[in-house]
Amino acid sequence: MASEEFPAAKTALEEYENIERQMGEQEVWSNPDKMRKLGRRQAQLGTIVNAYRTWLNIRNDLEAAQEMAGEDPDFAQEAKRLESELPQAEEKLRTALIPRDPDDARDVIMEIKAGAGGEEAALFAGDLLRMYMRYAEKRGWSVTIQSENSTELGGVKDVQMAIRAKGNPSPEEGVWASLKYEGGVHRVQRIPVTESQGRIQTSAAGVIVFPEADEDDDEIEIDPKDLKIDIFMSSGPGGQSVNTTYSAVRMTHIPTGIVVSMQDEKSQIQNRASALRVLKSRLLAMKHEQEAVEAADMRHSQVRSLDRSERIRTYNFPENRIVDHRTNYKAYNLDAVLDGDLQAVIDSDIQADEEQRLASQQQQQ
Repeated sequence: MASEEFPAAKTALEEYENIERQMGEQEVWSNPDKMRKLGRRQAQLGTIVNAYRTWLNIRNDLEAAQEMAGEDPDFAQEAKRLESELPQAEEKLRTALIPRDPDDARDVIMEIKAGAGGEEAALFAGDLLRMYMRYAEKRGWSVTIQSENSTELGGVKDVQMAIRAKGNPSPEEGVWASLKYEGGVHRVQRIPVTESQGRIQTSAAGVIVFPEADEDDDEIEIDPKDLKIDIFMSSGPGGQSVNTTYSAVRMTHIPTGIVVSMQDEKSQIQNRASALRVLKSRLLAMKHEQEAVEAADMRHSQVRSLDRSERIRTYNFPENRIVDHRTNYKAYNLDAVLDGDLQAVIDSDIQADEEQRLASQQQQQ
């Protein structure tokens, strides 16, 4: 009866147990690529499986206690307790079964670009870079700067970084699950260090986030004939050369026009490999966006929108205030947020997204 009531959960449990058996086979555990793929899928199913097993145990124990309740008052009391716990377990299972973004467990590539506002915009882009690096540190994630174009005053014209979790996190703990909401225009209001009259200035920086593809991800295949690769010298602040070897790589995907530049690795080979992985990630994000549009999945499109012109957040320094314009979240702890205490802001986006997914599922039932 239980399996008939939640067939999707039963299917998830069967797949989960099959993965466990595969991971115990020598040909699998001796292959790091296969183990990583199976581990990621196992983590994706873990929340559903745990909720389903909990619900099954309570359900089965309740049935057994009800059968014995007429003979032993202790079982009658146990049946009442289990009966009160069952609705909560069932609700948790129903929530776990709500379709998630399939990329939630993935790592991410993040780009930050200074917008209108000159040097002040570049300084603000640098503030965002430090904010995300500190947030990643609090979450136990690693950050790898892949390319950076800084200014002489310490600002950032543009920067690209990979943010990665350790091991195989569950979807809700994945990097993409949290940082996918950061894409858009971030606006700052403050008195610039270059302003002698003490006037508040508004400037902005753009953030682009997309899930990182695995090196062995077979969902995206790139034909070497479709690539144009240019080699050049790495450069530092103000355009000055930082080395005398041609190790920096500019990779252009001819069919789409996507350009990826990489210069922070130690060798040309490493820069080529990093650029190819970023290109693959961009193509993966583009593919999923197109699928979302074709499926008319508006929630998915809003999260992954390729139109990054939306102003999503304002950072007001004089009032120490941060506002998320999508959820109307407002707090007066901007200094703490810029120091990486970003979770409450992100949670407001996650909650709004979950409410939308739940409403969508209820409409389909």
